[in-house]
Amino acid sequence: MKTGNLFENAAAPSDGERFENLLKTRNLVIERIVSSSKIVSTEYVQTQDEWVVLLQGEATVVVAGEAVQLKSGDYVFLPSGTPHTVQSVSEGAVWLA
Repeated sequence: MKTGNLFENAAAPSDGERFENLLKTRNLVIERIVSSSKIVSTEYVQTQDEWVVLLQGEATVVVAGEAVQLKSGDYVFLPSGTPHTVQSVSEGAVWLA
């Protein structure tokens, strides 16, 4: 059994984002991402499907050319091969992906 708290040790890095694998098994990876408001917008195109929920904070994510505004509790499903970029994010945003 593995337990934890998504908000423990969730201080934002000084810049960029911090990724932490919470669970990795067979075909499933669950990670926590903690964001600084000082990010470099990078386009990602994953080879696997991805479901992302913003647990804390606000963000703008560009998905296949469309800006999507997210607030705490919002989630988005990204089918494999879908280009997406975090355009802006609030300090200390916490994601689960």
